[in-house]
Amino acid sequence: MSEIFKAYDVRGVVPDELDGEVAFAIGRAFALTMRPHHVVVGRDMRVSSEELAEAVSDGLRSEGVDVTELGLCSTDMLYFASGRLDAHGVMVTASHNPGNYNGLKFCGPGAAPIGSETGLREVEAALERGLPPRGSQPRGQRHTLDLLDAYVEHVVSFVDRRVLDGLRVVADTANGMGGLVVPAVFRELGVELDVLFAELDGSFPNHPADPIQPENLIDLKARVLSQGADIGLAFDGDADRVFLVDDRAAPLSGSTTTAIIARRMLEREPGATILYNLICSRAVPEIIREQGGRPVRTRVGHSFIKAEMAATGAVFAGEHSGHYYFRENYRADSGVIGAVTVLEELARAGSELSTLRKEYERYAASGEINSKVRDARAVLAFVERAFSGEGSVDHLDGLTIEFADWWFNLRPSNTEPL
Repeated sequence: MSEIFKAYDVRGVVPDELDGEVAFAIGRAFALTMRPHHVVVGRDMRVSSEELAEAVSDGLRSEGVDVTELGLCSTDMLYFASGRLDAHGVMVTASHNPGNYNGLKFCGPGAAPIGSETGLREVEAALERGLPPRGSQPRGQRHTLDLLDAYVEHVVSFVDRRVLDGLRVVADTANGMGGLVVPAVFRELGVELDVLFAELDGSFPNHPADPIQPENLIDLKARVLSQGADIGLAFDGDADRVFLVDDRAAPLSGSTTTAIIARRMLEREPGATILYNLICSRAVPEIIREQGGRPVRTRVGHSFIKAEMAATGAVFAGEHSGHYYFRENYRADSGVIGAVTVLEELARAGSELSTLRKEYERYAASGEINSKVRDARAVLAFVERAFSGEGSVDHLDGLTIEFADWWFNLRPSNTEPL
């Protein structure tokens, strides 16, 4: 189990590491450790997702838990269902991983985060110990529910649709769940939408659904230029993340997008608290303060951010990795809500995104650099010694050292051996 249980989810190769039998056992273990009364289960379009969703639902029901099956949905739609129904949630997806992977994401009622420090470790431990024989309790009930229309209405409520008329948008949904959700949302907004690779296909025949990699933006950039579009949107496989390219096909970093959304949120709620993770550009807290907001720096990762949002009452949080969280979305992240919020800011600014972005991009940035090392802890200690006495040190997440005119953060990945 240690091979597939990660910091925030379960993820592995199908069927070598994750199959129906394992998913059934995880469903049982989740029921026995988390004690939910009701669980909503959704799935993405991967070839193995229907089988795994059915297995995890059966595992939950075998322990007397009622299950509502959403069928095909994006991860942020699953979070919406958890919030709206006040139920635990399980999403069958491997996000941006290749098609031979699959996995499970979990949340508590109201889309509360469940990760290694909030219950997932206990689920893994129960499986490692061995599950007890199933008792004689009655099986939980099975329901189905289509929430797409309700979710579209929820997303559209975040913007003034009147100002978006005429915007030209290209969206690359990479054969992922954005192909279901994005056209449904944008039909309600009056924009001119051109969708690339909208067909749901878990084999990802056109390119991987991982928009953080520049090579996966090539098709989107070309279409933005050929169509004269105002903006391009690139969604990952389960559509909870989005990356942007401007009208000149130049990508925006997650930091720049965070700052743009922060400004829009502060115009709606002056003086609000906004969170940003510690690898965001220093321009982000500067802009939040300039707009009258209160910036709060956090660790990387959705479970930490959602907990801090609850503690501070923050209206919004952004991560450099393309996750954008909204208080009115049950503090959950949503690629499509992030996208439409940027569209509204762009429409109200009345300028091209290639011009608008300049005021948000104040500093040089290396971007994230990944390295494989044998002993991450030893590397952290070595680097800290090397810079000893030269800058201000903190250990909020890995190692951060700030100097007079530059800074760096060095940390072990929570999801990969990097």
